[in-house]
Amino acid sequence: MSNVDMDTKRLKLEQAVRTYFEACNEANRDKFYSVLADDVIHYFPPQVGGPYRGKEAVANLWIKFVTENGSQWTIDRLVCDGREAAIEWTHFKTRVGEHIRGAEWYEFDAAGKITEIRAYYASPRDVSAPANELEGFPYAEKGFPLTSPTRDGESKR
Repeated sequence: MSNVDMDTKRLKLEQAVRTYFEACNEANRDKFYSVLADDVIHYFPPQVGGPYRGKEAVANLWIKFVTENGSQWTIDRLVCDGREAAIEWTHFKTRVGEHIRGAEWYEFDAAGKITEIRAYYASPRDVSAPANELEGFPYAEKGFPLTSPTRDGESKR
């Protein structure tokens, strides 16, 4: 893929994330559906809820937050390599008077629709849990290490 093609794809994926956040802030179902794949999965840290499966479930979640909490989000940082994207965000719950900061990792299909969102919150580690991981995320299936590296630097899977 040429640099021009990669830049075009990167800009398209960045715009998908920005449109997703517009959809969140506007509680706009049509905008959600324009950028989310039908089978999108949104993962969250433990005890937060989820994973949410399908574009209707994801849209319903954020529309409810806007309606009930006056939620609004900012994208504080966004990086994209033309294949995946990562952001830092702030979620303001205006009716509750609180905010949450975090980060998300985005994966996309060939058409540039969001297929997976993995949310990470800026919060303390749960010392009572043996593994602090996203609830329901298929770490083994995705090739993430399940054990610590050996002394020679290789991870046992």
